[in-house]
Parts: sequence; C-alpha cells; structure tokens
Amino acid sequence: MISRIGTVAVLVSDAQRSKDWYVEKLGFTVLEDSGHWVVVGPVGSTVGLHLCQMEPLEPGNTGITLLADDLEATYKTLKGRGVEFSRDLAPSEWDPNMEYAMLKDLDGNEFWLIANY
Repeated sequence: MISRIGTVAVLVSDAQRSKDWYVEKLGFTVLEDSGHWVVVGPVGSTVGLHLCQMEPLEPGNTGITLLADDLEATYKTLKGRGVEFSRDLAPSEWDPNMEYAMLKDLDGNEFWLIANY
C-alpha cells in the first residue's frame, strides 16, 4: 500500500527562478534539481514541492498548508522578506481560535500558512 507522499506539484512559469524564490524567501532547501525535476521543501521535510514548469499557468489556491511552530513570528519574517500575502494573518472564518494567512509565490500559487498542530 501507499506509505507516504513524495512530492506535490506546483505549477510555475520558471522552475529555476521559483527555486530561488522558495529558498531565499521561505527558507526552503533544494531536495533535487535535475532539469525539469526541481523539488524544494522545508529543511528535514519528507515531502517536497515539485516546481513543475509549464504554460499556460492556472494560478490560485493550491490547498497546500505550510506549518509553522511560531505562526506570528513566521508571518512577520516572511512579510519582512517581501513575501506577498493574499490574506493577512487573522482568525479563521470557521474557528475564531484558529489563525491563518495565505501567501503567494511568484506565479500566484497560494499556500495556507497555519500553526503547526
């Protein structure tokens, strides 16, 4: 049976440029870089984002969550690095005790930033 997820594809216009953005802005590491197959992820992660270069792009909400141990500090750090947020950190619409933000990469792909649970 399936034991784990290896990568999740994120559609990008330029894999090498996107790789640099994920490393410089989000602090990810390069897990693999061999031509079309460019994978990045948080240090120590067992799951990576395959930066799948293709045209035309269909940007938007990926449904992918990025977990942070200190949500507020991470949000402030990313804002300071110039990361664009489509939704600033605020309580959720469905649970006032849960906060989240939504950030965008260079191609408009949106990711959920939530507290590590």
